[in-house]
Amino acid sequence: MKTTITPDNGDVLRYTAFSSDPAGGNPAGVVLDASALDDTARLAVAAGLGYSETAFLTAPPEGLGEPGRAFTLRFFSPLAEVSFCGHATVATAVALAERRGPGEFVFATAAGTIPVEVDERLRATLTSVDPHTEEVPEASLAEALSALNWQPEDLDPAFPVRIAYAGARHLILAAGTRTRLADLDYDFDSLATLMRAHDLTTVQLVWRESETVFHVRDPFPVGGVVEDPATGAAAAALGAYLREYGLVPTTARLTLHQGADMGRPGLLGVELREGDRRVRVTGTATRIG
Repeated sequence: MKTTITPDNGDVLRYTAFSSDPAGGNPAGVVLDASALDDTARLAVAAGLGYSETAFLTAPPEGLGEPGRAFTLRFFSPLAEVSFCGHATVATAVALAERRGPGEFVFATAAGTIPVEVDERLRATLTSVDPHTEEVPEASLAEALSALNWQPEDLDPAFPVRIAYAGARHLILAAGTRTRLADLDYDFDSLATLMRAHDLTTVQLVWRESETVFHVRDPFPVGGVVEDPATGAAAAALGAYLREYGLVPTTARLTLHQGADMGRPGLLGVELREGDRRVRVTGTATRIG
């Protein structure tokens, strides 16, 4: 067994999630057997790779699922461990399906158990943990707007400012115009400080194109990354938020466009089901290189 894994020695797979084009979507590293790595080594691998997250697989807790299709899954950004990462989960599930066949995989994560169904077309659908939202103090909102160089009038008043959770915490701010969303020029350190104070993974900036179509962007300074190109965990949180505040029907299929403003377009599907608080996020993934 190798005790040293680097981004260049073949043990780290590279996939992009939420795009069939290697130049689109959100790149993720995937280590299918991380049993020889401690946390320091995992963080070093993630930092060396430089993607927003790298996924590390080890043996599952006893009784989690079918052998070979159940795992413990942890995620590291270049700066820190992340409780849950949607795009790296999708990438990992597709990588496993290519080797073990489509069907269901089950992952034990720091946020809880995440089942993922991969179909014959290698489209993966993850099911989130139970979501919730919480209000944001006025002072914290003012601090966030200042760090983003936004004004209060830049916000869409139809969308209440909230922190939403479906495995990780995201501050949701809705832009009143597509132009406002496209113009992302923020204070990296100030936003990172605010996010650490509220245990936020990203800030999800969203603009509504139609009843079921949204454009989103996710600054990620706490991970050492200016912007995340396609954010599955935030998509799940957004779906729960939109349903909770009556902004979409309780049963709905939503389309999220992300990454176009940074030259890496991706497509995320979000499904809400009546009677099930959990949120399903669907996307494809493809090997890079």
